[in-house]
Amino acid sequence: MRYQLSSTFYYCLFVLLISFSCQEKAENVSLFDGQSLQGWEGDPAFFTVKEGAIVAGRLVASIPRNEFLVYDKVYGDFELQLKAKLVGPGDNGGVQFRSQRVEGSSEMYGYQADIGYINASWVKGFEDFSDLAQGMEDDAQFPLWGALYDESRRKKPLALGDPAEVMQNLHQGEWNDLKIRAEGNRIRIWLNEVLITDYEETEDVAKSGYLGLQVHSGPPLEVWYKDIYIQEL
Repeated sequence: MRYQLSSTFYYCLFVLLISFSCQEKAENVSLFDGQSLQGWEGDPAFFTVKEGAIVAGRLVASIPRNEFLVYDKVYGDFELQLKAKLVGPGDNGGVQFRSQRVEGSSEMYGYQADIGYINASWVKGFEDFSDLAQGMEDDAQFPLWGALYDESRRKKPLALGDPAEVMQNLHQGEWNDLKIRAEGNRIRIWLNEVLITDYEETEDVAKSGYLGLQVHSGPPLEVWYKDIYIQEL
C-alpha cells in the first residue's frame, strides 16, 4: 500500500526546520572577555577589570555622579544574563538596556534593571508603589534588586518587587544572578532564578538601544559585574 503525504505535512516539516534553524542562530554571546574592556566605553577612572570582573566605582572616595560603562552595539529583543555584587558603603548600581547616552553628560536614559537599595521614603513618594513600603521607617533600606526603573527619561520606577521576597532570595555581599528578557513591550527580570519583574510597556518608548553598567553617585562603592552573556531573540 502506498501513502501520499499531504501538503499540510510538508508545511509543518518546513516550519519545524525553520524553527530549528532560528534556534541554532540564537546563541549566547559573551560581552566580556574577563581580561579587558574591549567593546565597552566609559571613564577609566571609574571602570577597571579585576579578578575576571568589571569593577565599577571606587572605595577610596565618594562617587560624584552616576557613571556608565556602555557596550558598543544596539540591541532590541534579547535575553541578558550576568552576575553582580556590591562592595563598600554605597548601595546602588544597575544595568541599562534599550538606552542612549545623554549628550554632554555621563548619564544614560532608558530602562534600568536596578541593583541595590533606596530609602523607603523614596518608594512612599510614588503612589503606585507606596503600599510596598508601608510599615517601614523612612530611612529603612528598600531592596531594589530586580526592579525596573526609567533612568533620566520618566525618572520613576516602573516595577518594584515585594521587599520580603527580594530579601529572601538575595545573596547580600555575594554574587547574584540577574536575567533580563526584553521582548517587544514585555520586560521580565529574574534575581537568582526568581521572577521579580514582569512589566508590560504601554507608552511609546524606544524598543532598542545600548546596554550599560552603572555605578550610582554617593558614598564609596564598587559594583562588580561578570559572566555577561546575551542572546538576541
